Amino acid sequence: MTDVFAPATLGPVRLRNRIIKAATFEGATPHALVTDRLIEFHRRVARGGAGMTTVAYCAVSPEGRTDRHQIWMRDEAVPGLRRLTDAVHAEGAAVSAQIGHAGPVANAASNRAPALAPGRFPNPLGMRMTRAATVDDLDRLVRAHATAARLAAESGFDAVEVHLGHNYLVSSFLSPRLNRRRDSYGGSLENRARLALRVARAVREAVGDRIAVTAKLNMDDGVPGGFWLDESLQVARWLEADGALDALELTAGSSLLNPMYLFTGDAPLREFAAQFPRPLRWGIRAAGGAFLREYPFQEAFLLDRARQFRAALSLPLILLGGITRLETMRQAMADGFAFVAMARALLREPDLPLRLRSGARSLCVHCNKCMPTIYRGTHCVLETESAEPLGK
Repeated sequence: MTDVFAPATLGPVRLRNRIIKAATFEGATPHALVTDRLIEFHRRVARGGAGMTTVAYCAVSPEGRTDRHQIWMRDEAVPGLRRLTDAVHAEGAAVSAQIGHAGPVANAASNRAPALAPGRFPNPLGMRMTRAATVDDLDRLVRAHATAARLAAESGFDAVEVHLGHNYLVSSFLSPRLNRRRDSYGGSLENRARLALRVARAVREAVGDRIAVTAKLNMDDGVPGGFWLDESLQVARWLEADGALDALELTAGSSLLNPMYLFTGDAPLREFAAQFPRPLRWGIRAAGGAFLREYPFQEAFLLDRARQFRAALSLPLILLGGITRLETMRQAMADGFAFVAMARALLREPDLPLRLRSGARSLCVHCNKCMPTIYRGTHCVLETESAEPLGK
């Protein structure tokens, strides 16, 4: 059986082990640029033993951010990103940049720009209507993904992760519920997958074999009428056949319509409401349960679905979803997964990979109270040392 702590190859990159810190928005870029706090966030993960850490979220354009306090990839961001990658490399880990466009998940009010989507519909995140992306918009954004990947390579990243999930822009095009277009980007699955394939190919052409290229793909959206397992399997086969990716990370859920489907565990409604002004706070507490639905936590809750992809593909796969125990990692290796990804557990214990190796257990209780902290610096609220609030 493959040893999770043995060195592993991801495309052209050699990782010291098979544990990846999954993308978790850090809430540490108040001016859309790298800060010392963001660097320290990833330095701690690297020092803690992960094979690779993932910076999230690096938007490919200004309107592609979920809000204006996120990095978007441009020349001005490169010096800070280089400082970050140098810091991670000094700790012996590799580092990936998650790139993408938030699409209908973008907060149009914060970005001061319309949220792009396959069509027009109310966006509950920005309290405005989305704008239907034109073909020219999509051509521009394919180029923007390529530019973002090139800048990531120039900044010293070892990999980029292309965001094709959670009903961000590309994922919203895959969704039959959100995509009602009648042009070459709507209707059939082949048309709805056109943007995903174009983006993956453009990213690969931009970086060649200098760095690894992975993608995060929804296995299902977790909403009625949304993207589902059978269609996702076919898209995964097309992505594999196209040859642009070195690995695929499998996920689920919709940040737009059903975010807790991805996380599972407790739904921190009260804590989320507390982050907003009083009138909105009351509304969230009264009606937010319909948005933050609660799903019982189960270790490796995406594993059963992911096994179907493992059986259908030869492409290396990254298993995500509530992985906190060494036994679960070993099971993933036995099932043929190339890597495992962790997120919430590393917020409380950035050194968890080192501790697991010596027989320790994760302290994460899956309360999900870390989720609302993205507004002031993502951290585990159960840590003894709390994070300092971010400036604006």
